Amino acid sequence: MPSPTSLPLSQQPVALVTGAAQRIGREIALDLAAHGWQVAVHYRSSAAAAAQTVVAVHEAGGQAMAFAADLAVESECEALVPAVVQGLGRIDAVINNASLFEHDDVASFGFAAMDRAWRANTAPAIVLARALHRAGGGVVVNILDQKLWNPNPDHLSYTLSKAALEAANTLLAQALAPSVRVCGVAPGVTLHSGDMNDSEFAASHRMTPLQRSSTPLDVARAVRFLLESPAITGTTLLVDGGQHLQAQARDVMFIARAAADTKAP
Repeated sequence: MPSPTSLPLSQQPVALVTGAAQRIGREIALDLAAHGWQVAVHYRSSAAAAAQTVVAVHEAGGQAMAFAADLAVESECEALVPAVVQGLGRIDAVINNASLFEHDDVASFGFAAMDRAWRANTAPAIVLARALHRAGGGVVVNILDQKLWNPNPDHLSYTLSKAALEAANTLLAQALAPSVRVCGVAPGVTLHSGDMNDSEFAASHRMTPLQRSSTPLDVARAVRFLLESPAITGTTLLVDGGQHLQAQARDVMFIARAAADTKAP
């Protein structure tokens, strides 16, 4: 297969990156564009940030368009892949990066929290994979989390929704083959989340055997590797500095916070 960068624009593959307006999704979009992919920049409410991502792609010599959709609304989710095909002429990959990350635990768990997590983190990925299959096939990469291999009960609804998505990797890879490959990338501590401060993030990022966790570029490179590897399906790359190798009873943010509190005068 020719390198995407050697193809004329009309033949360059198209990747839909959900949640591509900012953070890890933006990095994935920019990395793919730098390697010859046209990018469908999905956003829900961050229109200005999505427009900036599109501009950044164009300034780097790539092609991108922004597409708005609330993926928790089934009809909007169903319409997204057809909109990308209409706008960019084709679709070859879906990177399910958009995610809802809220804290709850067993004590605070409720049906509403689980429903929000399912609608944001699990169901849209299945609908978009099915839509890619209907559009002719390609590659799906689901962004997961290393905590599935190193579980703790923090962020309970989020974790359960990502565990369901990891199981969907296998089921979708079976159901949609041979025209669709389905893979996962599981990052570790990559960016600030929640109310994590700079010192807590720095400490959390070092809590791995390699003494560094993943960066957005690490995640983007792993995604691109899977897109370019036609013999890989139904499996996940853990990109976390080895964090999954060491048991942690709580989320690393809380471990870092507790360590800082013990050092405080």
